[in-house]
Amino acid sequence: MSTILNTNGAELEIPRIIDAEGFKCAIFTSKWNPEVTHALRDGAIEVLHKAGVEDKNLFIEDVPGTVELANAAGMALTSMPDLSAIIIIGCVIRGDTPHFDYVCQIVAQASAELNAKGRTPVIFGVLTVENLQQALDRAGGNLGNKGSEAAVAAIEMANLHSRAAGLRFAPFRE
Repeated sequence: MSTILNTNGAELEIPRIIDAEGFKCAIFTSKWNPEVTHALRDGAIEVLHKAGVEDKNLFIEDVPGTVELANAAGMALTSMPDLSAIIIIGCVIRGDTPHFDYVCQIVAQASAELNAKGRTPVIFGVLTVENLQQALDRAGGNLGNKGSEAAVAAIEMANLHSRAAGLRFAPFRE
């Protein structure tokens, strides 16, 4: 089994995909701060490749900004019912205005709402940082790659969904 560098400096194991043949993943990446977001995206793709996912089972698209990640993920839930997981990748760097707070709140809330539907996991790979150096540290720098960690989370959640799909529940009391 392969490993990747985790944000705490330890190795993080890449899990085996239960339904490797049927595993399909969409990755949506914000175009803002591309030196960060593209490194996160590339880290996610690398992990998925190491786990045995072929390019034909990946749908990878850039969107204009971080807020648009919510729309892209919602579209994927509606239009791509055979997805095993969706990863949204962005980087919001605090500035001098409250814009940072609005963007972070919108994308976090939308991600939570999409996840609550329970159909397909939406993995939150959005960095919310104070400065560019913090982002670079988490996009392949000395704190690992949060995109890689998002891909591990996508695999783990897809595996959970695969295991749960085979369960049949009996009434608690008859």
